[in-house]
Amino acid sequence: METVLRSQLHRDPRIPFSSLRRRPEVLPLDLGPLADPKPAPTWQPPPQPGWIKRTFLGAQQYEETVRQAEADFAQAQADHQYRETRRQMEVIERRRAHQQQRAEAERAAAEHNAGIDAMEAGLRAGDRHAVSNYMNLVLRASPYPADFPTERMTGYVPESSLLAVEWYLPPPEIVPEHKLYKHAIRRKVIEPAARSLTETRQIYQRLIAQIALRALREVFDADPAQRITTIVFNGLVRTVDPATGQQIEPYLITMRATREQFSALVLNEPRFKPVECIRKHFHADVSPHPDELEAVKPVMPFSMADPRIVDPVDIISDIDKRPNLLDLHHKEFEAFIQNLFTRMGFDTKLYQASGDGGVDCVAYDARPVASAKIVVQAKLYTNTVQPTHVRDLYGTVQHEGATKGIMITTSGYGPDSYKFASGKPLELIDGAGLLALCHEHNIPARILNRGKKKP
Repeated sequence: METVLRSQLHRDPRIPFSSLRRRPEVLPLDLGPLADPKPAPTWQPPPQPGWIKRTFLGAQQYEETVRQAEADFAQAQADHQYRETRRQMEVIERRRAHQQQRAEAERAAAEHNAGIDAMEAGLRAGDRHAVSNYMNLVLRASPYPADFPTERMTGYVPESSLLAVEWYLPPPEIVPEHKLYKHAIRRKVIEPAARSLTETRQIYQRLIAQIALRALREVFDADPAQRITTIVFNGLVRTVDPATGQQIEPYLITMRATREQFSALVLNEPRFKPVECIRKHFHADVSPHPDELEAVKPVMPFSMADPRIVDPVDIISDIDKRPNLLDLHHKEFEAFIQNLFTRMGFDTKLYQASGDGGVDCVAYDARPVASAKIVVQAKLYTNTVQPTHVRDLYGTVQHEGATKGIMITTSGYGPDSYKFASGKPLELIDGAGLLALCHEHNIPARILNRGKKKP
């Protein structure tokens, strides 16, 4: 557990596409005993009787013996012909079935390889699904101990060159309860020495920090074209709440990292400390009490990048009647965002165009315990939102005395914007995330860029 990260730093995480392609695998046809025909019966006339038998038995009985032998031979020929015909029919059927099996194997291999070719082409083009699928293969191929969960999901957002990773962690119980065993010589027994709760917690936090950093390393190294500039890592566990007995999936770690931030790390330095790294360098939120399943809030829900839910590139635009957000005017888009937050359960107020102080909408969470004032800015863009707008949003949050600032755009953000927002009360929602929110709250919408230029 202490070497989950360092033990794999030498490994190249890239997966050659040639290793993913399949060849039709069909065993050679084995006919077994049917391969060789049985020899046909041969005529062997009855032996001529000696003179003594001829004298006492006569020629007539010999002739009857010959006739019976001829009849037996004819029957043997007929039986052999019947068996040979059945053998040949069985051989034809087995060859036909084998040919059909080969054709099916070739068809399946061709279909699989066509999908691999499409993934390879899509990876070069930065396609949402291709990058998501390839990076999922990369992370699933990473060798972990056999008792670690293998479930993980990836979602690529090309608008922000961001990859979201949803990773199922081993539960805290993976840390052995006992740290050593002592041999009590006088009593002739082996006694376990229990591990302290603090030590268990620290080991587990180091483990999940190493898993997060290892995932970052493998994704960035498997992407030499650098189409991914930012990674969001959310680690959760599938376990049972001891208080209720219900199945739960709390998040125990969440972080956002840019390629530039990660490139500054020296992971093989003996004094490198994973927990300090993710907390101080990446401003990760790690559960302070993972043994108690104390959850943290993801910096970005995976649903906002899940390619199964979000696909702004609409290939059936001619028949898709959902409204295209890029056809709205700026004030119409601001009103749309206000309606979205209202649908999400917030009390909202839309600011006028003049004198808004950089505020398009204010959303209030009126809960008595966790009341909050959220400044919302809406950017109806087709180009990447510049980091200056994110810095301006932070200034507006401070000026307004708001709890949080949210920027929503129809386009995406660059790594500098995410780097600036890291560790601050800012949330950046790109076009994919906006569509995910619309999908979650049953609001029909799509984002289809027909070549219109917006800021």
